[in-house]
Amino acid sequence: MIGTWVSILPPIVAIVMVLATKRVLLSLGSGIVTAALLVASFAPVDTLKNLWTAMIVSFWSEGELNVYNIFIMIFILLLGVITAFVSLSGGSRAFAEWAVKRIKTRRGAKLLTVLIGILIFVDDYFNSLAVGQIARPITDQHRISRAKLAYFIDSTSAPICVISPISSWGAFLIGQLALIFGTSAAISYSPLSAFLMMAPMNFYVIATLAMVFFFAWTNNDYFEMKKHETRAQEKGELFDPKKEIPGQLKEDFPIHSHGRVIDLIAPIITLVVVTLGMMIWTGYRIGGSTSIWTIFENTDVPMSLVVGGLAGTLLAAVLYISQMGKNETASYSLVSKAFFSGAGAMMPAILILIFAWALTHLIGVLETGPFLSSVVEQSNVPVNFLPVIMFILAGLMAFSTGTSWGSFGILLPIAGTIMINAEPELLLPALSAVLAGAVFGDHCSPISDTTILSSTGAGSNHMDHVSTQLPYALISAGIAAIGYFILGLTGSVWIGLAAVIILIAGLFTVWTSKRNKAEVKATSF
Repeated sequence: MIGTWVSILPPIVAIVMVLATKRVLLSLGSGIVTAALLVASFAPVDTLKNLWTAMIVSFWSEGELNVYNIFIMIFILLLGVITAFVSLSGGSRAFAEWAVKRIKTRRGAKLLTVLIGILIFVDDYFNSLAVGQIARPITDQHRISRAKLAYFIDSTSAPICVISPISSWGAFLIGQLALIFGTSAAISYSPLSAFLMMAPMNFYVIATLAMVFFFAWTNNDYFEMKKHETRAQEKGELFDPKKEIPGQLKEDFPIHSHGRVIDLIAPIITLVVVTLGMMIWTGYRIGGSTSIWTIFENTDVPMSLVVGGLAGTLLAAVLYISQMGKNETASYSLVSKAFFSGAGAMMPAILILIFAWALTHLIGVLETGPFLSSVVEQSNVPVNFLPVIMFILAGLMAFSTGTSWGSFGILLPIAGTIMINAEPELLLPALSAVLAGAVFGDHCSPISDTTILSSTGAGSNHMDHVSTQLPYALISAGIAAIGYFILGLTGSVWIGLAAVIILIAGLFTVWTSKRNKAEVKATSF
């Protein structure tokens, strides 16, 4: 069953169930049990062993602590504690009041969120969680739904990281390109220059970012997103109160007038500066070079996040404690309450991550990714159409496994080897298509860790985020696929890019025209 078509069943079970039931943990658990049964060939004892291994892999892997995952979970808990202290000190309220006086429109609030998401591009985890902390008070005041906020966060995390060389993703991908190019003496460009050249060939990122700015600038909303935005504007309900919201504080802290903007800004700035500083320091210490590319290739992101989170948490606590004496509601009992409340609010997100990582581990054992890639290797398709095929395959793989990095590691060498030997002129487009497809699959997969963290950062129900983002992601993917198909048909990257731009412009024109007609019709009654 390992490495065969059966290996795709667990992710299918999990994804179908999560879309049908909207119950994430139940659906992930079903996928985990299915995978454990398949790995063990339905032997009861071995199945139980597989389940145990999968559930502890987030904490203990290959005979040692899984420091990477543990640090990510600690950072999420710390972010919850920062949120609690900022709320307790009145910082969130003060910042929202300050921002509303300066950002007076919904458009301004949406555009600010998008711009912050683009600027914080050093790591997708960091982006997903930090942007929500900054933007949520502003978007809440302007009645922008949490699902819309989650869409903006998710659509400016991985899509930016995959085209930015100064990011944890960029450093990893440049290293992958170096390995691929090392197999051929005929390649004249460096891995870094190739990575930069590939940015305009990433049609999915271009389409996604264009749509993000379109929805931030206009009041257009479609499909499930329209329901959430209508409810937020008409009823003031930013999320469905009947559904579980990860990161949402359960306790009501005392309301007072002693909160200051700095009570929110200072911990977040400290979090950003210390995290970035630690990434640079750990990258330099491990890589032994002052080259920015070497630093980001070797940086220890999880440890940097934890140190940054600790610094932000400490400052947030100190700022609240400094209110003692002048704030009649302040007390040391609330300090401990903030710690437990903040950490407890993040537990649903951590449980979902643990289950997602368990499923990803078992999918890896089943060799789902290698099976999907072997389908392409064994097929006799024209090499010119490999970019569009790689885009679709990478999307399916990342959507099924919940990880784009796994798709990168498997498909980039395959695409590189085929193109170097068969069609060197299409090497970079084929590699770009792999990156685009992997980001697409990761972007809309309900079992993706970045999707989960985007829901958490925005304070949105996870399945609400998935269901509202999916149609937009599919439209962007459809446009990108057409672009890669035309690229293969013509052999020209620029014609493919032109087709993508024309399709995007045409789509936006149609949407704008329909909205204008609807508004005219509404005002005529």
